[in-house]
Amino acid sequence: MKSLEENIGYTFKDKELLRKALTHTSYAYEHNVESNEKLEFLGDSILEFISSDYLYSNYQNLKEGEMTKVRATVVCEASLHKVAQMHNFSNFLHLGKSEKNTGNGVRPAILADSVEAVIAAIYLDGGLEEAKKFIIENLKESIKIASQHVGQKDYKTVLQEKLQKNGEVEIKYTIIKETGPDHDKTFEAQVECNHKILAIGSGKSKKLAEMEAARRALNNIK
Repeated sequence: MKSLEENIGYTFKDKELLRKALTHTSYAYEHNVESNEKLEFLGDSILEFISSDYLYSNYQNLKEGEMTKVRATVVCEASLHKVAQMHNFSNFLHLGKSEKNTGNGVRPAILADSVEAVIAAIYLDGGLEEAKKFIIENLKESIKIASQHVGQKDYKTVLQEKLQKNGEVEIKYTIIKETGPDHDKTFEAQVECNHKILAIGSGKSKKLAEMEAARRALNNIK
């Protein structure tokens, strides 16, 4: 765990908190230990509060609705997944056999959730300022970029306009998978154009999953 602590720039006094933050439910079930679900719940709230406070203090030019959009962009699964990748979280996660045997690597949703759990662990171990430091250091660039693009059309609208540039086409979004408990589901959506699959995306709501699918489709057809 020492190398992970070096990666994230924080050394835990209580190493058990970090271990718990990196324990997925699949591993917890198989080994009868506590998972990171409750830490993830707490971390989600801390992340939302700190990002809101940072936006309010540093982006006075944005309207309330624009701040909400920027915050939604930077606390989403895709953004947190990047943070996890940057710090190599996948090398330290405790996963059960059911997750390890998928053959597709660690799912983005699991990595994103682990970031929220680690935020909570830092908060419980070192206080709000340490959690804030981790959040801002890892997300301030994403906040800056999102603030510059706030007000622009969403990915689904942009994709539709791009695909219909030369005439009408049939664009269809389908929820193809749901995972997780009822209170914390992750959805996977695919977007098709004239019955051809363009991309698949995931998110904590059906809308976010469709938006992520549209974003990936745009990247694929550039």
